[in-house]
Amino acid sequence: MAKRRNKARSHHSLQVVTLCISTAMVLILIGMVVLTVFTSRNLSSYVKENLTVTMILQPDMSTEESAALCQRIRSLHYINSLNFISKEQALKEGTRELGANPAEFAGQNPFTGEIELQLKANYANNDSIKNIERELRTYRGVSDITYPQNLVESVNHTLGKISLVLLVIAILLTIVSFSLMNNTIRLSIYARRFSIHTMKLVGASWGFIRAPFLRRAVMEGLVSALLAIAVLGVGLCLLYDYEPDITKVLSWDVLVITAGVMLAFGVLIATFCSWLSVNKFLRMKAGDLYKI
Repeated sequence: MAKRRNKARSHHSLQVVTLCISTAMVLILIGMVVLTVFTSRNLSSYVKENLTVTMILQPDMSTEESAALCQRIRSLHYINSLNFISKEQALKEGTRELGANPAEFAGQNPFTGEIELQLKANYANNDSIKNIERELRTYRGVSDITYPQNLVESVNHTLGKISLVLLVIAILLTIVSFSLMNNTIRLSIYARRFSIHTMKLVGASWGFIRAPFLRRAVMEGLVSALLAIAVLGVGLCLLYDYEPDITKVLSWDVLVITAGVMLAFGVLIATFCSWLSVNKFLRMKAGDLYKI
């Protein structure tokens, strides 16, 4: 008798371990989807904020006037960052690239000062840039404004397609993940269907019967989520060692949100699936238990 009890206990422990591992694998998949969605959003902002709008200054502008103009432009609400390239800096870069000093042939510095602007992500589209261009041209000393118009259109079009594809993938993977978790938990409760029926026969209420299954589902979901977070965290650490610049699009708030989603999803879905499965067997008659 004791041997049979130990065997049943060992079998139950194996079921719990299998359920936790299966659920953790599904949660890792969900975590990767959440990371991908948030990372794509950050990547979109990163790409847009690195598009450069160049203000070409008039040749007669002094360094002091250029500095004052930079100060005024830096305070504008749509400016993310600003880099001023003086005529002297432009001459040095031109000399280094050409291998000769152009001023020696032209008799004067042929370069003009420039201000390179990076806009905030919400303004990095052609319609906004055109309005910004009109405003910047009103400043004294601005000779011309250039920006890669075709590149801006291409970036926004491509990022829009990527966001749509990621949204569809996220929805599909969420449905698949829910189905996998539901089937795994249902198989676990299936093995105890006769125990559920026995408790019904002795007069136990449905709430009393469900309670231990729901408590176990909460614990299993919590353990599975923590296991999945640990595995995903190790993977991200390895990715950071390989590519440290990943932190530019993968910030700490994204990691915290992803861990929170995995934890909530693991507990809530495990509890919900357990509730559905127990109710299914509670509604069954004795004869139906032998037919499934």
